Amino acid sequence: MASADVSKILPKPLDSSSPQPPLFDGTTRLYTNYSCPYAQRTWIIRDYKGLQEKIELVPLNLQDRPAWYKEKVYPVNKVPALEHNGKVIGESIDLLKYIDSNFEGPKLFPEDPAKKEFGEELLSYTDKINKDVFTAFRGDPVKESAASFDYLENALHKFEDGPFFLGQLSLVDIAYITFVERFDIVLRTVFDYDFTSGRPKLGVWFEELNKIDVYKATKIDPKEFLEFYEKRLKA
Repeated sequence: MASADVSKILPKPLDSSSPQPPLFDGTTRLYTNYSCPYAQRTWIIRDYKGLQEKIELVPLNLQDRPAWYKEKVYPVNKVPALEHNGKVIGESIDLLKYIDSNFEGPKLFPEDPAKKEFGEELLSYTDKINKDVFTAFRGDPVKESAASFDYLENALHKFEDGPFFLGQLSLVDIAYITFVERFDIVLRTVFDYDFTSGRPKLGVWFEELNKIDVYKATKIDPKEFLEFYEKRLKA
């Protein structure tokens, strides 16, 4: 694993009163938000690959986002987005692949055809898992989330050369962990449920990811997410 600076000194989020950074001045910028699981994915890969000096974090306050972001930077008006080589691109899964392919550091998607094919399948399934588990929070979360967690447990049996989905750490693990992190907060705190119970591979996967410093440095404050859950997910 690449060594990384996991300093807690982070840039202050920009809001509607903040001036726009220069656009296309040669600086590579990752427009992000510290609480967004989609943006967290790209933050993790940036730091894991040791790109802290190559890709500048530009956090935004999504509750008071600058008008210039939509007007001049990224019309979709979402995070994450990456400013690189005279263009701005978005969508977190696409950005994981883009950063992995276009920047130095350890490669996080395998060349092995079987692993590559399974990795693409798992990446395409992330939105369904996220939707199904968040929906389960409004009903019987233990029962209604079981199929999603069973899918992940079964997927972890595919390759035996490591504790991660494709054996060794990959984009797939990064894509899932930012949401599983939030599932765990709600399930443990609100419903007193351990989603890894009876799912040993998933338990090891979760433990191993939580040993990775660059991931741990990006984790959301559980209290902050529970407040979000109370206000938004239960509304």
